[in-house]
Amino acid sequence: MKIHIKGGRLIDPAQDIDAPTDVFIAAGKVVALGAAPDGFHANRVIDASGLVVAPGLIDLCARLREPGLEYRATLESEVAAAVAGGVTSLACPPDTDPVLDEPGLVEMLKHRARMLNLAHVYPHGALTAGLKGERLTEMGELHDAGCIAFSQANVPVADTQVLFRAMQYAATFGYTVWLQPTDMHLAAGGVAHEGEVAARLGLTGIPVLAETLAIGQMLQLARATGCKLHLARISSRAGLMLIDQARLDGMQVSCDVAIHALHLCDVDIGYFDPQCRTVPPLRAQFDREALRAALADGRIDALCSDHTPVDDDAKQVPFAEAEPGTTGLELLLPLTLAWAREMRLPLKVALARITADAARVLGLNAGHLRVGGAADVCIFDPEAPVRISRESLRSQGKNTPYLGRELPGRVSATLVSGQVVYEAPVRH
Repeated sequence: MKIHIKGGRLIDPAQDIDAPTDVFIAAGKVVALGAAPDGFHANRVIDASGLVVAPGLIDLCARLREPGLEYRATLESEVAAAVAGGVTSLACPPDTDPVLDEPGLVEMLKHRARMLNLAHVYPHGALTAGLKGERLTEMGELHDAGCIAFSQANVPVADTQVLFRAMQYAATFGYTVWLQPTDMHLAAGGVAHEGEVAARLGLTGIPVLAETLAIGQMLQLARATGCKLHLARISSRAGLMLIDQARLDGMQVSCDVAIHALHLCDVDIGYFDPQCRTVPPLRAQFDREALRAALADGRIDALCSDHTPVDDDAKQVPFAEAEPGTTGLELLLPLTLAWAREMRLPLKVALARITADAARVLGLNAGHLRVGGAADVCIFDPEAPVRISRESLRSQGKNTPYLGRELPGRVSATLVSGQVVYEAPVRH
């Protein structure tokens, strides 16, 4: 299939491009920008007049719930939601059932994703067997099966000896370890940020110290082992300051933030709204503002949806009993655009955090539209409003704090490896 994307505003942060530019695609690759190559005859012309043409979005954390949790979501439903949101590549954590700690499970997941022929799926392998924090997995075999990094999802490792050995092993082979910093003892039983809101509502709090103590420990272990460390879902200003200091000391450590942490804080819990139950918890307003600013200036490397489909039975219950998590794959672009608008950031800077920067964190040759690269493309209208409703969400998970809200950014089409995998319905 030869495709000519015509008349669009090409924004490619990796190439520092923001200009009206046509894109020409053949055999799944970008073959030219601007002018058609000699002898190019398009099978299809996509009119992108008035629209932004960008690299396909990359989501650092999206739970697909398969294998084992198909009553909450399926691989098919969630990759369909991904491409509807312009996401062409996504990393999935290993907290499935069974856990992604065996090569056969990883190979099955990769095979299923290839058969669907929608978004690219990049699994993270479990760092410890069953995520129990006791015995290391066969990281080499999991890497050969298709895992691009190793993670505990949001399950802390209590035994520092085990974590030390895991980082030593990962450093030996150049694997990246992804950890969500939480001290399991300080966080035990907590359901909300420890502060005035939790106290007023009578909710057990999780102190910021649970994050900072874990970050300090993880940075020390990474420094001692030489392990490549990624700190996932940073939630506090104090945590950011520790990472800043580590970088000043010469450490190479990356980090990300969940999109909902840029827009919500503990006050949004309101009167026990279970849609606002997340892990880590929504922090104080000054933490939120620090996260927004750090992402804007690049101190936080990238942004993710932290997509976690939760069924109604587990969500529509009292706050403290609700399962943490929100649906986010289809909201990654609109919420990123809303953040950029509020921060008065150029689109190119905002899109970098969910394209080129996210690709760099994952170690992927993606997130760009260079000639010769894969034609993973997101075409969208940054001004068109999208009203979020249970009916509009393609994800099987319908629970999000943004139900009923109107956000900017409507995806018109998504291409993966040069194939059109999503087109917005025509509006009459």
